[in-house]
Amino acid sequence: MTAPNQLSDLIGDLISLSHRLTRLAATSTDSTESPAVWRTLSVLRDHGPLRLGELARASRVSQPTMTKLVHSLDERGWIRRIADREDARAWLISIDPTGLAALAAWRTELAETLAPRFADLDGAELDALARAADVIRERLERADDEAAAGDVA
Repeated sequence: MTAPNQLSDLIGDLISLSHRLTRLAATSTDSTESPAVWRTLSVLRDHGPLRLGELARASRVSQPTMTKLVHSLDERGWIRRIADREDARAWLISIDPTGLAALAAWRTELAETLAPRFADLDGAELDALARAADVIRERLERADDEAAAGDVA
C-alpha cells in the first residue's frame, strides 16, 4: 500500500471512529437532545456569528431546519441574534454565554460517560491519544484559518 493510500485509510478510520465514539457517548447518556443542537452550538463557538444560511450549511442541515433550531435555541437563551452591519435586513446568529455553558456541560457529560471505558489506558496510550488530538486540532485550525482567509479575499 502506498503512503497516500495509507494516509487516506487512516483519515477514513479516524472519521469513522470519531462518529462511532460520538454515537456511543450520546447513547450512553439520558439526553434526548438532538445532535444538531450541539453541532450548531459548536459551529457558533468555533466560527463566531453567522447568518442563518451560513449556519445551516456549516451544521449540515436545511435552512428551514436551521430556522427551527435557531428559534428553539433562542427560546432557551442559548443564542443571540445580532444585527448584521453589512446588511440591515439580515441577522447574525451568535452563541450566548448560557449556550457556551450548556455546550460545555454536554461535553463534560459525554466525557464522563466514556471515561470508564478508557480508564485502563496506560501512560503511553494516553500520550498517543493526546498527541493525536493535538495533531487533529492543529489541522482543523489550519483549515479554519485557510477558509477565513478565503472569505476575506
